[in-house]
Amino acid sequence: MRRLTTIMAALVLIAPLALSRPAAALDAPYEAGLLRIAEVMGSLHFLRNLCGDKGNQWRSTMERLLAAENPVPERRARFIASFNRGYRSFESTYTKCTASATEAISRYTIEGENLARDLAARYGN
Repeated sequence: MRRLTTIMAALVLIAPLALSRPAAALDAPYEAGLLRIAEVMGSLHFLRNLCGDKGNQWRSTMERLLAAENPVPERRARFIASFNRGYRSFESTYTKCTASATEAISRYTIEGENLARDLAARYGN
């Protein structure tokens, strides 16, 4: 009974916040997956450039994702923040290409592929 009271109290406090958001601002069910993909792309952008694959492939892919989603400014900022978080997390760790950096590239590439495939299978046309 105590749990139910606590849950009901939390709902009473949260309900006004949920109701005050415009309907268009509600997150799509795939939002978390897209934000994680953005973070993975930021990580790969840093790591691939660090390990000799100079270029903007992952930044360009992120720009294409933003163009396809055409998000409102708040949502766009979340995508960019996720990309930058991925980039900075490795920028603060690696100053040169190491075996662990190349392993991270491999793991993040696989994770990104799996996320993209899962999202496309679940929500694609």
